[in-house]
Amino acid sequence: EGNPYTWWVGKANEKHYYWGGSGPGIQKCACGIERNCTDPKYYCNCDADYKQWRKDSGMLSYKEHLPVSQVVVGDLDRPGSEAKVSVGPVRCQGDRNYWNAASFVTSSSYLHFSTFQGETSADISFYFKTSASDGVFLENLGNTDFIKLELKSATEVSFSFDVGNGPVEIVVSSPNPLNDDQWHRVNAERNVKQASLQVDQLPLEIRKAPTEGHTRLELYSQLYVGAAGGQRGFLGCIRSLRMNGVTLDLEERAKVTPGVKPGCSGHCTSYGMYCANGGKCVEKYNGYSCDCSKTAYDGPFCIKDVGAFFEEGMWLRYNFHSPGTSVKDLVSRTLLSSADPEITAPDPSLNKEELSFSFSTTKSPCVLLYVSSYTPDFMAVLVNPNGNLQIRYNLGGTKEPYNIDIDHRNMANGQPHTVNVTRNGRDIVLQLDHYPPTSYSLPATSDIQFNSPKALFLGKVIEIGKIDQDIYKYNTPGFTGCLSRVQFNQIAPLKAALRPTNASSHVHIQGELVESNCGASPLTIPPMSAATDPWHLDSASADFPYNGQAIGDGVNRNSAIIGGVIAVVIFTILCTLVFLIRYMFRHKGTYHTNEAKGAESAESADAAIMNNDPNFTETIDESKKEWLI
Repeated sequence: EGNPYTWWVGKANEKHYYWGGSGPGIQKCACGIERNCTDPKYYCNCDADYKQWRKDSGMLSYKEHLPVSQVVVGDLDRPGSEAKVSVGPVRCQGDRNYWNAASFVTSSSYLHFSTFQGETSADISFYFKTSASDGVFLENLGNTDFIKLELKSATEVSFSFDVGNGPVEIVVSSPNPLNDDQWHRVNAERNVKQASLQVDQLPLEIRKAPTEGHTRLELYSQLYVGAAGGQRGFLGCIRSLRMNGVTLDLEERAKVTPGVKPGCSGHCTSYGMYCANGGKCVEKYNGYSCDCSKTAYDGPFCIKDVGAFFEEGMWLRYNFHSPGTSVKDLVSRTLLSSADPEITAPDPSLNKEELSFSFSTTKSPCVLLYVSSYTPDFMAVLVNPNGNLQIRYNLGGTKEPYNIDIDHRNMANGQPHTVNVTRNGRDIVLQLDHYPPTSYSLPATSDIQFNSPKALFLGKVIEIGKIDQDIYKYNTPGFTGCLSRVQFNQIAPLKAALRPTNASSHVHIQGELVESNCGASPLTIPPMSAATDPWHLDSASADFPYNGQAIGDGVNRNSAIIGGVIAVVIFTILCTLVFLIRYMFRHKGTYHTNEAKGAESAESADAAIMNNDPNFTETIDESKKEWLI
């Protein structure tokens, strides 16, 4: 029935049903193109379903679909059906000079090459991309002769030269900015008959040469690519610079030149992942920046929460359409928008929404967020009287609104919580804090279009017309607490209110909006209550655990224990000092000898002892020994 059992998956995770030797969109193999398949009824040899092995092979060469990441082979779950698949390596070929590029990161950066030899003819081509409004691409000088290419303004490229007859300038003007950080091609030619300049696919500008006069371009200085002669140089990338058929090696020269970097991959390639929460990386030539305008965040990396504290009775309304726009005007603008791209009208109906925000409160019930419409359709995020979160959808087709109740967690505990709601048709995915996402589905009878959204409310619903009875009850006295990083599709109402943007005119505030980040960093596990927290010492019912026994007066007993420990430590130190002093002085005693009298006249000490003591014997008395005390 035309549905293949076999396909391969390429770049962008897309399925492809063509095979080697064929082309995109053609469900054939090489034999189907050449009309020599085993069975002429089929377009691949393997489709013949013969008992003998058959083979289809060839090169997949459409590079926008490569590389091959997966091959799926079906129709094998039957006797005698087998398949073998092999995928060869990816081989790349082409002109490597096509991407020979250099990045000029300052307005004084330049590369220099030998003098350009273009006396009678010059053919110069290159690609550039920049976000700067002007700068010199290249220049080569002579005594009076010169040749120069430059970006004169955001929409003009100039080719000027002088061969001795006076300066000549050719300018190509573009209807669209050329400093849009996209690649643009420049092709400049000059010969003895004429000169021309072309930018991208814009019309070729031609200037005829005078019939008489000088024709030779005589240059002597070096060729400068970038800044030259104190002029403001080009800021951005230049690649594939060819002069009279010779490609200049920009990359190799840039490796040894300060202020110029080889290649043109850009900073966003390496550092773009640091632009968080949907922030867009914007390339700069000495770095990069993060564009947070389409997010609910702020700061250099789009990670700073933009939030506010709501006092009781305060509310914020964000109008999806400009003030004074009626339904009739909305329809008219929608019809016009298809013909005039400058007129952008909001979508009159939504098949999907993405909502994310953070909040903290201690009071319930309350309305956190409400999206109204010009029809009875609405969407609401509430905290019910029990402190539980409720998501409520009313898209028509059902008698009662569809409710999603998260009734096992108290959200009015003063802790920050994050809510993410995504609806695509009938499917709804809700993620609360860091818990796993949970899937829900609208009833089969429910409509799947959110018709004509009108306004988004934070804190309280102040809307004309009938309001759901429960929401009306939750509306009094209103939300008290913090709301942060609120984003509904591409709209960030709190950021529009707190930061001057183009959308600020859509915001109306009742009360004083005080900026705060207290809606940040949600907890996965709620903290213990004071009554059950054993470390909460202010609680009269809390017992302080110590050695398995409860101690009533925990604070006083702790002080006594600490004092006793300190006393024991001091006593131990004193005893240690006494022992050390006694030990040191014992070893510092004097050396005493029982020296016999008459030692002065004795020939030796032994003779003196024997002369002095008539009872001296061969055995020396213990009292006559020398001691070290």
